[in-house]
Amino acid sequence: MPGDLNIENIRGLPEEEAQKRLLRDGYNELPSSKPRSIFAITFDVVREPMFLLLVACGVIYLLMGDVRDASLLLGFVFVVMGITLYQERRTERALEALRNLSSPRALVIRDGLQKRIAGRDVVKGDIVMLAEGDRVPADAVLFWSRNLTTDESLLTGESQAVPKIANEDITSIARPCGDNTPFVYSGTLIVQGQGVGRVEAVAFDTELGKIGKSLQTLHLQRTPLQAETAKMVRNLAIIGLSLCIIVVVAYSLAQHNWSDGFLAGLTLAMSILPEELPVILTIFLAIGAWRMSQKHVLARRIPVVETLGAATVLCVDKTGTLTMNQMSVGMVFADGDFYDLRQKNVMPLPEKFHDVLEYGILASKRNPFDPTEKALKQYGDQNLSDTEHLHHDWNVVQEYPLSHDLLALSYVWQDKQSRDYVIAAKGAPEAIADLCHLNENRTADIAEKVTVMTNEGMRVLGIAKTSFKERILPKQQHDFEFTFVGLVALADPVRPQVPDAVRECYKAGIRIIMITGDHPGTARSIARQIELDSPDLFITGPELDKMQDNQLQERIKSVNIFARVIPEQKLQLVKALKANGEIVAMTGDGVNDAPALKSAHIGVAMGARGTDVAREAASLVLLDDNFSSIEQAVKIGRQIYDNIKKAVVYTFAIHVPIAGMSLIPVLMEWPLVLLPVHIVFLELIIDPACSIVFEAEPPESDIMNRPPRNPKQPLFNKRMINMSLLQGFSVLGVVLAVFIISRYMNKTAELARALTFTTLIFANLGLIMVNRSWSRTILSTLRVPNTAFWWVSSAAVVLLALVLYVPFLEAIFKFASPNAGELLICFALGTSGALWFGFVKLLKKQP
Repeated sequence: MPGDLNIENIRGLPEEEAQKRLLRDGYNELPSSKPRSIFAITFDVVREPMFLLLVACGVIYLLMGDVRDASLLLGFVFVVMGITLYQERRTERALEALRNLSSPRALVIRDGLQKRIAGRDVVKGDIVMLAEGDRVPADAVLFWSRNLTTDESLLTGESQAVPKIANEDITSIARPCGDNTPFVYSGTLIVQGQGVGRVEAVAFDTELGKIGKSLQTLHLQRTPLQAETAKMVRNLAIIGLSLCIIVVVAYSLAQHNWSDGFLAGLTLAMSILPEELPVILTIFLAIGAWRMSQKHVLARRIPVVETLGAATVLCVDKTGTLTMNQMSVGMVFADGDFYDLRQKNVMPLPEKFHDVLEYGILASKRNPFDPTEKALKQYGDQNLSDTEHLHHDWNVVQEYPLSHDLLALSYVWQDKQSRDYVIAAKGAPEAIADLCHLNENRTADIAEKVTVMTNEGMRVLGIAKTSFKERILPKQQHDFEFTFVGLVALADPVRPQVPDAVRECYKAGIRIIMITGDHPGTARSIARQIELDSPDLFITGPELDKMQDNQLQERIKSVNIFARVIPEQKLQLVKALKANGEIVAMTGDGVNDAPALKSAHIGVAMGARGTDVAREAASLVLLDDNFSSIEQAVKIGRQIYDNIKKAVVYTFAIHVPIAGMSLIPVLMEWPLVLLPVHIVFLELIIDPACSIVFEAEPPESDIMNRPPRNPKQPLFNKRMINMSLLQGFSVLGVVLAVFIISRYMNKTAELARALTFTTLIFANLGLIMVNRSWSRTILSTLRVPNTAFWWVSSAAVVLLALVLYVPFLEAIFKFASPNAGELLICFALGTSGALWFGFVKLLKKQP
């Protein structure tokens, strides 16, 4: 096994060949939840209460000898199936898109270039690069590794991490068989180290595929909101069934007509049952999660869509989230002098500063992943290539990693000629000063130089060096005699969208807390650039360790900057914020961030630089690692919740007049106004209005100008129920008045029914209109684009015209054709019964 590996010499598969193998062998995935077939959807529709009620009504019509009405009702079953199929396919397409995005990612080499691809796109023969925190995408044989161990408990049940050793001579995969093998397996986790391997098996040919397990995929979960809705639907179904029985018995005994009694009872049951509510939640949450993915935010767990609107605190990493994560060497310090590379980068670097860069590069991986190490290597390749300060022929012998007690790391290199060890260290300047055993005066002097650099918003690293001749290396880096070399400052510009996003969050009542491992001076400079509140107050990681829980809970109320923090301390911050009653969103990208991500109400993992462990622990994944994407996700989360409330209020409101006009004529011993066919017609408007019109409604203009919602407040609160009832009873009053006046004016039962139904249809469209927005006026709402609203409204008017004026349909609906004047009156009364709410909104806007 070579001591180190030059990635640039590995070509990997040509992209064209990889695509051929993908077409030939299929995706590297095991079957998960497949889209349901049309037969499965049909079976689900058959079990729906509305379907059963329709069938019951159709059977009664058949028993009465009315084949025409029976055929029409039973024919509507296929229309309901069509709507259900459309809704189902929208949901399935959204979930499938999310599954594709959430597929574990893999870093492969193709055509000599490193590429991040979805794990499902890995093919046999691919060269995969593995690092700590990665999920292995396929079974592979390692031909290079360094300190690599894996967690194979998914396959073997053994919780102990398994060490791996590369072997260039083995090209076929074997089953899991103990320690020190060169085999890594799909679905297992890299616990430590790095490795490069060649894929030998994908999909069903992997060990995971052979034992029939499946990878974790995105499932539509039952949310608290859905549980609340299911309870409401169940209660209303019980009420509807009870009233149905009462109406059947009472009407049949009073009118001595059991067939009409059953029709009246079933019509009432159909009018009361709000079967649209489960559809609203299923579609809104699934499509909402898909809309988030279009804003570069992957919702791995559907309930997070509900929680987003309640978030009160966003805890975010600095590097890569608030900043561009495009490090460049900005300034160096050595032998008492500064050198600003931002202004002099076109000139040769003076000799006295060469050691700082040389040992900074030696204190990094040969082929780095970390942006800081990449910046050092890039600068060295450009400016030290013709000097003796680059050592491509040296090999790494040992690594001393960063620890909780010492924020510094060291690499031990061996010179092939002298065989001596050269050790390079880099880390927090105070940790490097500690490693070098500097006195207080020297440490204070370095701290002053660090302050000069951090005030420029740059991240500062201390660099140290030493040599070692003995063969047995010490157990810890503190045992070396290090010499201080100098300081390197790295610039990482703030993302241009971040200041605006921070301002938006503040307007929305959301607090921002910045967490970083950098120096407090660097953190404060970035805080000022992004306009963070209280940029001069901060708490450091060492201070956190000394705090009691109650002290931190009090301090965290006013402090928005946490510097020199290690990942394990994020969990401490989450617990303190939760103890204060905050709804917390926390970002993270490393293995050690996983506990904090799981503990937070909304765990946010980095999609570009994050580990698979962090992504699996999180409920959201930022596909572009950009803070402004979190702000967009919060906005979408609020929009989804708003639209759900609008759809629910509309649904309850329209069911009030339908139920009322089904029940009141029975109680008053009047002719039946609404028959089952009328209820089905109304459902053809209500269903798409709920699932399409309100889901597509754009956000309110003030959506980010109001505080987060209270997560303890139920969806079906008093305000919403009262709003629904007020709208519903207003429409019921108008529709009932039309029927009573029609009867008083000696209109026939058929014409009275037609006028009442026409008024109800126009009132229905009016309810859709006023509930599209609870803040905009009706005229301004009409100017807001919503294509679905116009399609549904147009279809409703066309269908109404057909059933009023086509003789065949007119007879089925038991209507008589109204004249133009009567239609105009129905339109005016129907819309006024709903649009009064628009005038209430207008009055609210008056000073």
